[in-house]
Amino acid sequence: MPKRSAGLLMYRRGGDGLAVLLVHPGGPFWAKKDLGAWSIPKGEYAAHEDALAAAQREFSEETGAQPRGAFAPLGDVTQPGGKHVTAWAVEGDFDPAALVSSTFELEWPPRSRRKRSFPEVDRADWFSPDEARKKILPAQRPFIDRLERMLENGE
Repeated sequence: MPKRSAGLLMYRRGGDGLAVLLVHPGGPFWAKKDLGAWSIPKGEYAAHEDALAAAQREFSEETGAQPRGAFAPLGDVTQPGGKHVTAWAVEGDFDPAALVSSTFELEWPPRSRRKRSFPEVDRADWFSPDEARKKILPAQRPFIDRLERMLENGE
């Protein structure tokens, strides 16, 4: 059975128009990657878990913030590795400077037998939809399109 992840696409509206919050994965494999590397805050969840509750938990674990508001479904996408990602949109505001991410351990450098701790995400930022489409993992781009359509339709 394919792995499943759930996440939130936080957005805000202001004088500069619509902006979406994306996070950059932490760790040595992603350190020098930018375009096509960012993601919505998300994480895996078990079959018995509620996907929206998992999305809220993962947002909190990756950013240190508790998302609040009305959560609007954005549907699912399948990433190239087969992982199914389900997302919701939520209007909110988050200060990227306040980012506090949970960590994971990894043997680094490889075959060194030394474990190092890395943040799950090493930064967060707000992007216009056009800039976000360049930054986000290609398989997650439909979430931005769906958010824009949802807002245009007044949902």
